[in-house]
Amino acid sequence: MRSKRIEKIRDYIYLSKTVTLDKICEQFNISKSTLRRDLDEILLSGDIKKIYGGVTVLPQRQLISFKERNISNSDAKRKIASAAADLVEEGDIIFLDSGTTTLPVIDSITKKKGVTILTNNVEIILRAIPYENINIISLSGTLSRKTLSFTGTTATQVLQHYNISKAFMATTGFSISNGVTNSSPVESEIKRTAVQRSRHVYLLADSSKFNAISLVTYCDLGQIDLLITEKEPTSDIRDYLEQNGKQILIAQ
Repeated sequence: MRSKRIEKIRDYIYLSKTVTLDKICEQFNISKSTLRRDLDEILLSGDIKKIYGGVTVLPQRQLISFKERNISNSDAKRKIASAAADLVEEGDIIFLDSGTTTLPVIDSITKKKGVTILTNNVEIILRAIPYENINIISLSGTLSRKTLSFTGTTATQVLQHYNISKAFMATTGFSISNGVTNSSPVESEIKRTAVQRSRHVYLLADSSKFNAISLVTYCDLGQIDLLITEKEPTSDIRDYLEQNGKQILIAQ
């Protein structure tokens, strides 16, 4: 059956990492026209792409420490965080996702009154502590030292009790086919809940996250209201967001 053949071809590509079309045809005793039809379906997953004469598996983003992530693309992240902070209004109840792009948002809302922050990230909590005008609600759970975040079912349960004005979400990578992804399975349920409980969802992502894929999808790209980034996104992402009534904010 075709579905079984497609599954076997997909597994073969994953195993090979990069392989020519000729090699796949030889391996499965099929013609190139048949393979092209099969590839039309295989490529929909978004984690395999065509290259000249063959296909290759896109690398997945691995979970790295909060400290290491905080160093990379720091200038872009500061611009994105500053643009995101302009969207915070006095009296807002906001969710600040665990991430190095969301962390600097605190620095730009220190003079806004009556803002309540829900977060599971230790660094965000520590940065917000000096500002008495910012109310802090910490989610409970088990501390992950890798991400400096509290995780687990209790964190999700706490979050479900709150009505959130705006969620500022981080990501390891996102694409149309795979949605908004994250490297930490234990954090993904918290992120899903934050998206569901929020009136507005803003995705903070620098250009290195465009069409990158990580381990777990926590929401579809269509579930965000606004993408905040430092560069014009690729045409496929831009067209998808515009066609679905979503907005893009380029941080200057």
